[in-house]
Amino acid sequence: MINGYQDFYYNVKDMDRAIQFYSEALGLKKSFGHEHWASMMIGNLNLGLHWTEGKTIPITPRDSHGQACGGTLTLSSDNIAEDRSRIEKAGGKILGEADQPWGHMLVFEDLDGNVLKLMKANS
Repeated sequence: MINGYQDFYYNVKDMDRAIQFYSEALGLKKSFGHEHWASMMIGNLNLGLHWTEGKTIPITPRDSHGQACGGTLTLSSDNIAEDRSRIEKAGGKILGEADQPWGHMLVFEDLDGNVLKLMKANS
């Protein structure tokens, strides 16, 4: 029987570079790591980084709302403008930002082209 959540992971080409990006851009803390895997924590979320042994990660279709296939990790933000600045400074690529009836969102890529989203819900 399934009894909980273990992790969500992204493939990365350069483990050290990915750990630095997720630490600096998103404030995640490394809780475990070796050459093929790192666990990055934010709250109770365990985001895994899986090393591709230097192989290029295929780019899947995406747009300003996120991935057209595969998963998109969505994180909650209380200040998207401040978070956007950190993401861009760390080398992330902004795919789109928009106000929606439910709040505000920012869609971006990490350094390996993995898609993530920040959301700030209306109060």
